[in-house]
Amino acid sequence: MADPGDSAGAPAGPAAVNGDSASAVAIPWPGGDRGTSAAAFADPYQARFAQRWGHLHHPRVRALAWLLDAPDLLDPAAPHWQGRIATLGPVTPEIADWLAALDLDPAPLDAALGERHYSRLGLYAEKLLAFYFASQHTLVAHGLQVRASRNDTVGEFDFLLREGAALVHLEFATKFYLLDAATAGDDFNGLIGPNLADTLGAKMRKIFDKQLALAQHPAAQPLLPQAVDRAQALVKGWLFYPADAAHGVTPGISREHCQGFWMPLAQVDGLPDEQFCVMPRLQWLAPLKVAADAGMDRLALQAELASQMAQVSAPVMVAVLRQEGDWLIEQRRGFIVPDDWRDRAAQKRRDGKLP
Repeated sequence: MADPGDSAGAPAGPAAVNGDSASAVAIPWPGGDRGTSAAAFADPYQARFAQRWGHLHHPRVRALAWLLDAPDLLDPAAPHWQGRIATLGPVTPEIADWLAALDLDPAPLDAALGERHYSRLGLYAEKLLAFYFASQHTLVAHGLQVRASRNDTVGEFDFLLREGAALVHLEFATKFYLLDAATAGDDFNGLIGPNLADTLGAKMRKIFDKQLALAQHPAAQPLLPQAVDRAQALVKGWLFYPADAAHGVTPGISREHCQGFWMPLAQVDGLPDEQFCVMPRLQWLAPLKVAADAGMDRLALQAELASQMAQVSAPVMVAVLRQEGDWLIEQRRGFIVPDDWRDRAAQKRRDGKLP
């Protein structure tokens, strides 16, 4: 996997990441104390991001900085993953300077992304990462489709990367899951997508059982410049935990992963008196930074959420913000879900539509 700090651009293999067994971790949430500033309950990752990348303003550059610098969602060193989880190395001063220059002149990044409207966050994240790999001269192919016949698509290589003389197949996923159980479980099916379409466990089984084996398919052979030396998955994202409960760190999940809260719409009145913003989908990656006049108070947020859920009964991502000069900076983030979201999840399981 590519090391963002390698000036030669050669991808580096997975680095060991600390992983511990499950232990109770209290969610730092005010619990309805409206006299308490949300800044006092800031998630450590948002604080670290603001400290290191607070000078970046352009949303696309901030998203790229998050992709390169955010903690892994999964622990690459955990035995559960059998060495098949990739990790990016630390961002060095050279790459940090490159990102700062890109923030001042984002034209190269904007040109690479094009003028298309991205409706899929995963594709948007892939394009950002492809831009980075290309800048490091490690990108061999991105989004390379494999077809057994004209009408039979076997799969797609997210990335083929050059690592010295080796060829690396990298599958990339950026995911957001809500904990709907006491723990994620050994199968990770307690972590559910906000729209109840999949679980972390189901996603990783698909990646491991099908996508990482793509280079072995006969139809892939003519497309490869050489044999693939290593196939791994790079997984970034955020996990969301019930706002009113403690949670454990599940073995296999990175202890430093990005995290937030979730709560049903009926509990929104318990949020603190802070500024909020409904987060646009393409800005779910990095902690949000918006103009000072873009926020709303809790009452306005409640009205906005009620309006949105009356039209489409689906979870909404919100950011808890604090003002810094002319900007509002994310301190916490969370999903506000329909009041029957957990019941829907249970019904999906009974119907066999969720594992």
